[in-house]
Amino acid sequence: MKFTSFEELDCWKSCREIRNEVRIIIKKFPSEEKYAITDGMRRSSRSITENIAEGYGRFHYQENIQFCRISRGSLFELIDQYITAKDESYINDEEYNGGRELLNKAIGLLNGYINYLEKAKKNNKK
Repeated sequence: MKFTSFEELDCWKSCREIRNEVRIIIKKFPSEEKYAITDGMRRSSRSITENIAEGYGRFHYQENIQFCRISRGSLFELIDQYITAKDESYINDEEYNGGRELLNKAIGLLNGYINYLEKAKKNNKK
């Protein structure tokens, strides 16, 4: 597997989809949440793709893995924010379930990419 850009990575594409979904959903949140959950979800969703891109640009397996782990942490942070948004009735069950489906898919793809990087790192040490 040879990639010429982070934009070719399925995990990045999946996280981009999440980022775009979050952008749409948070527009419905009340204005008093502008600096709370709205800002948190925006930052988390952006952090996911940004860290995948930054790790890719490091050209070193271990650094790439570390940035992917940070991205994975942001995915889990976003899960908690989705739960909060549901608990506060800012999103309905359908939006919550759709978001969780996207998040679970992205976590699986990102874990697969991390595993790929770990194997590539090990194979290049020989």
